[in-house]
Amino acid sequence: MGEMKVEVISRDTAKPSSPTPTDLRHLQLSFLDQITPPVFMPIILFYQMNTEVEEGGVERCRRLKESLSEILVRFHPLAGRVRDDALVECNDDGPEPAELNKFLPRELDDVRDLILAIQINVFKCGGIGIGVCISHKVADALSLVMFITSWAAAARGVSDTACPQFGMANLFPPANLSGPNHTPELERRRFTTVDFPRRPTRIEALSAFIWSRFVAATHGKAGPERIYTVLHSVNLRTRMDPPLPENYFGNVSRLAIATPCMDSEEECHGFVNHMRDAKSKINGDYVRKVQEGYGYLNFMKKRAESVSKGEVVPFTFTSLCRFPLYEADFGWGKPVWMGSASLLFKNLVVFMDNGIGGGIEAWINLKEADMAKFQEDKEFLSFVSGISDAKL
Repeated sequence: MGEMKVEVISRDTAKPSSPTPTDLRHLQLSFLDQITPPVFMPIILFYQMNTEVEEGGVERCRRLKESLSEILVRFHPLAGRVRDDALVECNDDGPEPAELNKFLPRELDDVRDLILAIQINVFKCGGIGIGVCISHKVADALSLVMFITSWAAAARGVSDTACPQFGMANLFPPANLSGPNHTPELERRRFTTVDFPRRPTRIEALSAFIWSRFVAATHGKAGPERIYTVLHSVNLRTRMDPPLPENYFGNVSRLAIATPCMDSEEECHGFVNHMRDAKSKINGDYVRKVQEGYGYLNFMKKRAESVSKGEVVPFTFTSLCRFPLYEADFGWGKPVWMGSASLLFKNLVVFMDNGIGGGIEAWINLKEADMAKFQEDKEFLSFVSGISDAKL
């Protein structure tokens, strides 16, 4: 199979269809936004040619751009720019598409002050791939899903979707972030896609399995000088007291941190209990400590130092499963598949629905040396129905 080629036909800037009011021109970043690394979160939605829809590729692109301008009125910060890691200047400059290899509009670490970048890919078969990159500095995964589903609804002419709520800085006041860097190390590496059958405790079971095989394949050894930890992304909206509505936009998630035992492979079964216990601690009391800011910031700095010294080996899981991305109909049907990309963090797994019979894809990001060992692990391979990997 030859290398896939993507030719950039045109670049444009989509601005809100009506100007942002003066009183909404500045959105202060919250503490959680500040401590989030400035990288793009990617998602690509693929659509087949729909013979029942008369629109061609040019007309579909026009519809996408017009509806994007409409929905940016509601999501006005996405058309702005990040200033000084402190606020979003909602200046209506618009998302700025630019060249990136394959289906995404920018390199994931080429964020600068941008917040949103989109690339529409029209294939010779008549299908379309919509590549969306949103800055993690202002949005978490749920916020990304909220934007895509609202945009799709606008493209279909549906206007009664829930409006996003901004202003997380009121709940998590910003802090002075001077001192050592607290963000994870960014790298470029391979990705692997794995599809498993659906199980009742699927995310927990898959996390336990992948982590245990990673440790076994890379001959990881815990001890006084090295601790292996597992992190799972948790939505804070439902865990605050009182809970926040799901349409709150921003970084409203944190990582539950567990340290599973590694004495024997049977401890894989105890992994779930360790992870559940860690998640249970992310409650109202936890959120209040995060809202205080500086104590949590000190914890983040110490953890970043431990990771950089090799004293702590983190392995992170995040899930987009059961989010309504497969319902994102822009007017020519639902997507047949959605994908992520080769991400910039080592030891990171992203779970996504594969759209076929409840299957799951695990996008596994490892250092190349670790990936080479991981892909040779016989027990891992015995449970995997398919692997693909690519190098950027």
